[in-house]
Amino acid sequence: MVEAKIHTLLTVISTGSFTEAAKMLSLTQPAVSNHIRQLEQSYSIKIFYKSKKKLLLTPEGAVLEKYARRAVAVAAAARQAILDRQKNIRHLSVAITPTVGEHLVPQVMAAYCGRHQDVHMHIQTAGLKDIHDLLRTFEVDLAVIEGELSDDSLISVLLDTDYLCLIAPADHPFAGRASVRLEELQGERFILRSKGAGTRKLFESYLLGNFHTIQDYNVMIEMDNVATIKELVEQGLGVSVIGHSACIQEQRKGKLAVLPIENASMVRKVNMVYRKDFAHPEVAEELRELYNGYVV
Repeated sequence: MVEAKIHTLLTVISTGSFTEAAKMLSLTQPAVSNHIRQLEQSYSIKIFYKSKKKLLLTPEGAVLEKYARRAVAVAAAARQAILDRQKNIRHLSVAITPTVGEHLVPQVMAAYCGRHQDVHMHIQTAGLKDIHDLLRTFEVDLAVIEGELSDDSLISVLLDTDYLCLIAPADHPFAGRASVRLEELQGERFILRSKGAGTRKLFESYLLGNFHTIQDYNVMIEMDNVATIKELVEQGLGVSVIGHSACIQEQRKGKLAVLPIENASMVRKVNMVYRKDFAHPEVAEELRELYNGYVV
């Protein structure tokens, strides 16, 4: 369904080498070069800049790569849909942001599969930008995210709202207090989400609104794994700012001190997002109902 030249292009991009791509595809290097040349002639473009050091995509090449990946994803989805029809089963691919992964979402997905024994669900965790790309290239069917995606080709359904809070070790001096002032945090060691994370961006935006920057704070560790961040905080290695929904269980069990920052309004929406042409909107509606049942 997808031309061999497209697979060759994507292999060259992923390996960064015509030689390595030829080995991986069991082709000769001239054959790989010929595939790329044919694509360039078909679209009247240059796909790669001429460079002896490494392969770099031209702007036009980057556009072609995006649509090539979409074509491969659509072909794979069609193949899977046909197999599902033959076997009377359904595969769903779901992407979630890291903080959502610590939320109710996995439980909701498991409950849905419990109701529908014919459904096989693949869940992957990714950042907001990557999830946007996965949706646009048909590599996932739907997503549950903290934050929003601005795209007219997508439908967004509000599931919940969440807010950022400070977490500290259970024996920290902040424990038991109703809140903490922003100024008090400048002496703390922070373990934060990575710079591209929505949680991190929201916290930094709040700091800027209060005439602070992240450079005013001692950020000791940055990472994307929310579970590991909580473990490190539990061990007394620092404090963090994460979504409240991600630390409810630890708060109830007394493993973490969880408290708001005074005068802070760091609210994030939890949305379910899918393409307008998603073939099973009833799935999204049932997931929403299940989610609401857990929240209540």
